This record gives sequence, C-alpha cells and structure tokens, in this order.
Amino acid sequence: MADSLTPELAFEGPVLELQRKIEELQSFAESTEIDLSGQIDQLRQRCAELQREVVDRLTPWERIQLARHQNRPVFSDYLQQVFDEPLELHGDYTSGEDAAIFTGFAKLNGRSVMVIGQRKGKNTKDRITYNFGSPHPEGYRKALHKMRLAEKFRIPIVTMIDTPGAYPGLEAEERGQAHAIARNILEMARLKTPVVCAVIGEGGSGGALGIGVGDRVLMLENSYYSVISPEGCSSILWKSGDYATKAATILKLTAKDLLGFKIVDEVVEEPLGGAHQAPAEACGRLAEAISRHLDEIVDLPLEELLERRYQKVRRIGVYRERGQLIAAGEVVPEDEASE
Repeated sequence: MADSLTPELAFEGPVLELQRKIEELQSFAESTEIDLSGQIDQLRQRCAELQREVVDRLTPWERIQLARHQNRPVFSDYLQQVFDEPLELHGDYTSGEDAAIFTGFAKLNGRSVMVIGQRKGKNTKDRITYNFGSPHPEGYRKALHKMRLAEKFRIPIVTMIDTPGAYPGLEAEERGQAHAIARNILEMARLKTPVVCAVIGEGGSGGALGIGVGDRVLMLENSYYSVISPEGCSSILWKSGDYATKAATILKLTAKDLLGFKIVDEVVEEPLGGAHQAPAEACGRLAEAISRHLDEIVDLPLEELLERRYQKVRRIGVYRERGQLIAAGEVVPEDEASE
C-alpha cells in the first residue's frame, strides 16, 4: 500500500480506501480477539477485483502518472534486488563524472553483466545529485566507454532506462549532448556483445535512446517511451500545457502501443495496482524477464546477433504507401510488421 504521506492518484482512491478498511478490520480483530477472517478475505478478494478493473481502464495519461509515482521502484532498487556484487565504474575519460548514469559490473543469476542505469534518486538530496534523472553528455560518453569494455570481454550488457529526457541546459549543449547521444545510438547498434534494454519508468526521447538500442527491449507495464513528453507535445501543438492528457493518447507511448508497433519485444507485467504497490515483486518479475532474454541470445553466433539487431533497428518506423508496408525504404511482408 502507498505511504500515507504520498498524494493519492485519483484513480487509486477506491482501491486505497478499501485497503484502509481491510487494515482497520485486521487491527480491530487483533485488539478484540474476534475472528473476522471471513470478512477480511472477502474484502481482499473484492480489492483484487477492483484493482484489476482499475488497471484495465487506465488511460495513457494515468499510466504516465504511475510511471512517475514517487513510490515506484527506481534504478537503485533494481540494482539492490536484481543484481549481486555490483562494482561501479566512473568517468568518461573526457570531461568528468555524471552521477545520473550508473555504470558497472554485476552478477545476474550468476552471470557477469555490465549494468548501465539512469538514476533519479528517492529523496530530495539524491534527486539533486542525479539531476532528476536527466544525464549530461559525459554520462552518455561514460556509458559508451563501459559498453566497449564489456564488448572487449564479450560480457552481456543490461541497460535500465528511466529519464524524463537528457539535460537540455546550455552547458550540456556546449559539451556535445546531441553528438554524445547520436554516437551512442550508432555504436550500440554494432556492439559485439548481447544487449538487453529495459524501460522501468520514463523513457524520454533521445535521453532514453542514448542507452536504449539493443537486441531485446523490454518495458514494464506502466512505463512509457516517447519522442517527447505529453506536456512538451501539448506546449508545441496547442501552445499550452493544458492538453497533456490529450497528447498522451495521441503519442501512442504506452507499453501496449509500442509492443504492437514492434518497437519493444516484451511488456513485463507489474504487480496488481502498479510496481509501487509491491516493489520487490516488480524487481523479481523484471529480473526473470531479463535473464530469460539473455538466455535466448547470449549463445547466438556473433554475425547472427548483429544481423538480427541491425534488422530490428531498420524495421522501426513502418508506414503504409499505396497499400504496401514500407520500412527502411523496402516493402515489408504484412506478417513482419505492425501498422
């Protein structure tokens, strides 16, 4: 259940109210030693049914609110619960260190991996340290340097994406923000080692793409991945941020949308009510999915691995012209692409 100090999202209200009633009934039963297990079980069943109904009715904007929920597990939670023996590596060998991106070796179910993750922080101090999850160019250069280190030893790479976008400040542009992201996209497309990417919260524009090119791309159920934030889109199209809800629907940014477009390979189901309701369970589900996908690609011949990744990237952006599906300037069979 969400912390009592956490603002409730409107659509969560009925569920949280029912959860409070269950807690009150449990407390009353314990204090009076009256057996109310039957009534409590009925309320729990109704609560689960209500949570399913709420999840089924969620709009794209409501899923964005869940992706930004302050109790949602962030990269530090996944690093602690999914990986063993993490060893952080620092610096981009050019201009410095960016705390917004973690890079380092770790173990995943006994397998050595290079972990790269965008950090937001869980309190005000950490959020300021990590620039609220918006990396500078040195963060992307650091990530690429560590990816090349992993490539040298054919160690699989796991990236975790959670950013509202790369930092757009003047100093970041002066140090080559756009070039750093573009270089990462190019180099990740041809890294000679398996790469699995996972969107765990926000996947904002180039800031996400800078560590988001891989053999497999996963998304948590209530995360989003978009060329621009709904607020930014609203400001551009309608000269006001008041139409963010409408923009969220138009952008087709939910995990379900992107799975249909074959931009992502799997939607990882979250615990009932969202990852913030059961962080440990959410971490376990993502760990299982990442391990499964690594098992499927880690032993592929290098040429086949790279060709599959190349074709995957080339297929992104399918459109219809004169009754035919076109991708990368070529006609695509109907069963290989989604409109």
